[in-house]
Amino acid sequence: MSGENSSADDVQRVWDVVVVGAGPAGASAAYAAAVAGRRVLLLEKAELPRYKTCGGGIIGPSRDALPPGFELPFQDRVHAVTFSHNGRFTRTRRSRQMLFGLINRPEFDQQLVEHAQKAGAELRTGVAVQRVEQHGSTVPDRRTVAVLLQGGETVLARAVVGADGSASRIGAHVGVKLDQVDLGLEAEIPVPETVAEDWKGRVLIDWGPMPGSYGWVFPKGDTLTVGVISARGEGAATKRYLEDFIARLGLAGFEPSISSGHLTRCRADDSPLSRGRVLVCGDAAGLLEPWTREGISFALRSGRLAGEWAVRIAEAHDAVDTRRQALNYAFAIKAGLGIEMSVGKRMLAAFERRPGVFHAVLTGFRPAWKSFKEITQGSTSLGELVRSHPLAQRALTAFDRSRGAGADAAAEEDTVTP
Repeated sequence: MSGENSSADDVQRVWDVVVVGAGPAGASAAYAAAVAGRRVLLLEKAELPRYKTCGGGIIGPSRDALPPGFELPFQDRVHAVTFSHNGRFTRTRRSRQMLFGLINRPEFDQQLVEHAQKAGAELRTGVAVQRVEQHGSTVPDRRTVAVLLQGGETVLARAVVGADGSASRIGAHVGVKLDQVDLGLEAEIPVPETVAEDWKGRVLIDWGPMPGSYGWVFPKGDTLTVGVISARGEGAATKRYLEDFIARLGLAGFEPSISSGHLTRCRADDSPLSRGRVLVCGDAAGLLEPWTREGISFALRSGRLAGEWAVRIAEAHDAVDTRRQALNYAFAIKAGLGIEMSVGKRMLAAFERRPGVFHAVLTGFRPAWKSFKEITQGSTSLGELVRSHPLAQRALTAFDRSRGAGADAAAEEDTVTP
């Protein structure tokens, strides 16, 4: 295996790949590198399982990116979506086939890590990474990266994958640039059986009162995950939206078991995905869908790619080959997830200006609902949809043009009839 014959390995063990962060992106990267037969170390600062602020929706692309034999720990299977526009104009659409499944992140993440371990990755929890270094006294040679841990220990690797979340230290090392930051607030609300039964198999999506905002209710057995998201900088208004949303749903009398908040961050188009022998993926790279802020599928898919290319970087013998493999990784990300993100940005811009139109189209125009189903079920993606449907292309282009049409149009209030 890579590194076994080097003199540096005789002095201190050198891992082929070190992955920082054991969420979906990190566990996927560790699995991909371990399956390739490499020596992989997965570092996680928390003890597992641990709670994460996340709706927990598993759409088709997430399901398709899971390791073989992975059994999803679904809490519920969604066959119906109720849409509303700031609490009004409510309409429910149903599907015979499951749209997507709902999971609890602690179980899901733990299971992903176990698959990485079964593939041969070694896990260390309760380990915080301070920084990585690719030059200097901590680095024995040019083919090695030093991962410095809190407490003074140094771990050496041929390649490092940063999957340490949206406030990533590895992302800071790489120089990740962010284009969009949003605040998500969420409450896990235990409810009586009668209330839980009413929500079984159905989610609610509410287009919110602030530009680009929306709320959701995801049922998970005897608990409802209720959350809202909007642009950062509107903290007080976002908190008010969540409180009003919970009250409107008749859930204000139930005590949440967990209340939490989280910043989601989207990368800028020119943001780097690597630096030397260090790659970033998932939230650490700012990879998520800008409109819905869906991140699990982006984490799983980018994590798998990062693990595969980290193996190639670990085998690279010089800076030129390392750079070539890192550029190939960036190309793979941009050719797939990057296209979806660019369409998502256009969708968000249109949605911010015309949420009422979006609501009316999604609930009243059959092809739009069909497209929603196909995206959640995984038979198409946002990018594919715009590429292959002339009507979707024309609609998005019209929205793009209208963005520059003047502030008077932007200030109009959208209304729809129920």
